[in-house]
Amino acid sequence: MEPHLLRLLLGLLLCGTRVLAGYPIWWSLALGQQYTSLGSQPLLCGSIPGLVPKQLRFCRNYIEIMPSVAEGVKLGIQECQHQFRGRRWNCTTIDDSLAIFGPVLDKATRESAFVHAIASAGVAFAVTRSCAEGTSTICGCDSHHKGPPGEGWKWGGCSEDADFGVLVSREFADARENRPDARSAMNKHNNEAGRTTILDHMHLKCKCHGLSGSCEVKTCWWAQPDFRAIGDFLKDKYDSASEMVVEKHRESRGWVETLRAKYALFKPPTERDLVYYENSPNFCEPNPETGSFGTRDRTCNVTSHGIDGCDLLCCGRGHNTRTEKRKEKCHCIFHWCCYVSCQECVRIYDVHTCK
Repeated sequence: MEPHLLRLLLGLLLCGTRVLAGYPIWWSLALGQQYTSLGSQPLLCGSIPGLVPKQLRFCRNYIEIMPSVAEGVKLGIQECQHQFRGRRWNCTTIDDSLAIFGPVLDKATRESAFVHAIASAGVAFAVTRSCAEGTSTICGCDSHHKGPPGEGWKWGGCSEDADFGVLVSREFADARENRPDARSAMNKHNNEAGRTTILDHMHLKCKCHGLSGSCEVKTCWWAQPDFRAIGDFLKDKYDSASEMVVEKHRESRGWVETLRAKYALFKPPTERDLVYYENSPNFCEPNPETGSFGTRDRTCNVTSHGIDGCDLLCCGRGHNTRTEKRKEKCHCIFHWCCYVSCQECVRIYDVHTCK
């Protein structure tokens, strides 16, 4: 299978993504020593591996927002690792391959669905935020939400233009998903589900104005939520993802694959739901074919009956327990005015790891 969304966008992050002075480079995902010298070079769209012509044209036409695209991928992967930190598959990345999750994304599983959704949402989120901060000359604040203000408030500040961020994510990330097969249909659906989550979670933020802290007038603008709220929502969608079946149809352009809900008794998925059509491996044991690293030596929660508990996370193999000493601040006292002094205490913890 050809590389998909994250493999492509990671190229933006690693292949010369200095672009703006001081722009953060995510070196923890560096692809070996051959890439470490590229951080001081300008972005060259032609050097990004795997771009299709539409993506290459987009990169060249909108090169100043490409750092935000890369930042969005970083954001998506970090959120993936947070959401799956206590599960058998914990969104582990591989340092020496463009396929940053290994073969895990090669199958049309729930995990692939979530990764595509969170990465697409991350790109839309980061581009939107960057535009509102004024880092690009081709985008800025949203001026369309100018309806009649409510009583006691007025439009002001910089409303974040999520429609533009979603457009960038759609045009760039979906450019490869033009094949008439089931996997392209699945990827496009999940990409859009991630982006729709951004639009659905836009909300008004307001600031009060008036004498002595009164709120005689409120200035309000549209803002995105914290990205953690997006991750939490999509994680819920992962847990309730709809299993699909592949259907083939003969059309004028040839055979076309589409997706249909596997269980007719269940509510069909909406554009906000995640979809998949292949079962996930159990990720209990290392398996280079599936990309599973197994769960041996993973820290587990001995008191939990959930997936992060030692019974489920360790796949019934049992767990080891060791004691660990940690230095922590304790007996903290606030002094007027204005600092806090603390002592240093040594505390002993039990650490449980899977056999």
